Amino acid sequence: MDRNDHVYVQSLLNTLVDITGEGIVAIDRDENVTYLNTAAARLLGVESGDYIGKKMNELIEDTTLHRVMRTRELELGVVFNKNGREFIANRTPIFYEDQVIGALALFTDMTDYNRIDKALMGEREHSKVLETIIETAYDWVVLVNREGIVTMMSQSYLAFVNMTKEEAIGKHVTEVIPNTRMHIVARTGKAEIGDIQEIKGNHMIATRLPVVIDGKVIGAVGKVNFKDISDFNTMAKKVTKMERELEYYRDELKKERAGKYSFENIVGTSNGILRVKNIGKRAAKSDSTVLILGESGTGKELFAHAIHNLSTRANYPFVKVNCAAIPSELLESELFGYEEGAFTGAKKGGKLGKFELAEKGSIFLDEIGDMDIKMQAKLLRVLQEKEIERVGGSKTKHIDVRIIAATNKKLEELVEEGKFREDLYYRLNVMTIQVPPLRERIADIKSLAKHLLSKLSHNMGIIVTNISEEAMHYLMNYRWPGNVRELENTLERALNLLDKETVIEAHHLPRKITENHNVVSGDIEGFKTAIERLEKEMIVNCLKIVDGNKKEAAKRLGISRTSLYQKMEKFGL
Repeated sequence: MDRNDHVYVQSLLNTLVDITGEGIVAIDRDENVTYLNTAAARLLGVESGDYIGKKMNELIEDTTLHRVMRTRELELGVVFNKNGREFIANRTPIFYEDQVIGALALFTDMTDYNRIDKALMGEREHSKVLETIIETAYDWVVLVNREGIVTMMSQSYLAFVNMTKEEAIGKHVTEVIPNTRMHIVARTGKAEIGDIQEIKGNHMIATRLPVVIDGKVIGAVGKVNFKDISDFNTMAKKVTKMERELEYYRDELKKERAGKYSFENIVGTSNGILRVKNIGKRAAKSDSTVLILGESGTGKELFAHAIHNLSTRANYPFVKVNCAAIPSELLESELFGYEEGAFTGAKKGGKLGKFELAEKGSIFLDEIGDMDIKMQAKLLRVLQEKEIERVGGSKTKHIDVRIIAATNKKLEELVEEGKFREDLYYRLNVMTIQVPPLRERIADIKSLAKHLLSKLSHNMGIIVTNISEEAMHYLMNYRWPGNVRELENTLERALNLLDKETVIEAHHLPRKITENHNVVSGDIEGFKTAIERLEKEMIVNCLKIVDGNKKEAAKRLGISRTSLYQKMEKFGL
């Protein structure tokens, strides 16, 4: 054989090896890869040129091909895995003059074969399971082929038609079940749901469905849903009852997560409160973040409810979170929820956070000024990205929630002290509502007291008709550091002190209110004089608050500037 013939034969051999569907790999005695055919590179997902001359374990990490060089014996049917696929290999040592100079493996991918084998095994098992279920089912079930011949039938159905399995299987369904339409469904492919069928004097409700494979109807399956119409009527009544109960609980849950107050529930006609209500109504029309500021007890939560109820989100949840009442280490899981196993004691299946519960609605973050600085950073991300991540989770979830925050702290001072993030403050401070303290809306005390008295009387079951002039005088003269909440608590205390009276008197009020040094007893001072003195004090206090701005003072007092000037002249101010 000349050189050209040798090259031809070598080329032909290489081509035959390359076009085979099986992978071939060879190594030398030092376990270096010396040959890797095209099929092997494709099956292993590599480039053959990248591994020639490299160690075999770089190609297949847990390889045992070198073993045949030591045993000098052929190995058949060796299984190995790479890239999530399963291969089977035959291995042999390579000899030269009785010396082992390497090893060769020929392998093929068994993944698809195994999958097909498992699928076929599964089909056989499923067929056997289906046959067992049909034969032993308490329900009345029947299967027919395209020609309407019975192929399977449950034992209970066979017993009802008084036939054995051997008698029914193989017969046309009309010979087995009176008044049936199974053969028609198998022919037309049209389902029949809830059809009334009479068998042996029994009026039953049956369902017949076509069996379709690859778009072709190959038969039909039938089931008797109710063996008597009376059973259906009983079930229908139970379902109706359950639906009513479900609707009730849905309504109760909706009420629990709904905004409870509107702007009509915010009592007061002073200019200060009317101005704040107007700002709140404007905020409700947008979807911007709202920051409600004000002293404790001024009614910040009422404004949050009212804004939600006037917004386009009113029909969706209103979820409240008191950031000061929840320990900082628990606040994250409370707001964002957690996955199962996130920490010791975590609820099985995980838990929804407040943000997820408020989806499409509003979340009210009360006392946000008390939030931990680390938690502030996570809240900032929610505001910026509109997405959350559960504790112990790895996936983010987009949320559609409006944030309404409130605090009695001075956030600007907290920012300067490094206790509140400046970037979060500016994110929250989009629409700001400053709820005035009760001492700046003295004109509203009378209407507030009457409103609260009516509510408390109803809740406590106590009949109270009014508040005496003297008691009201004390109430209007007190500075109310606890604001509306303190006023409500004072009235509740007074109601508890009533015996048979129907009017709250001065002696029903706490001593800190009746012994106020600014108040002169009604026994010594006439009511008209006391009112005039109170007016003077209100004007003086208001002018101090607004730094002498008479226009602003008139607005806060709820009177015109002309009236203010007249009263100032009258009182020598």
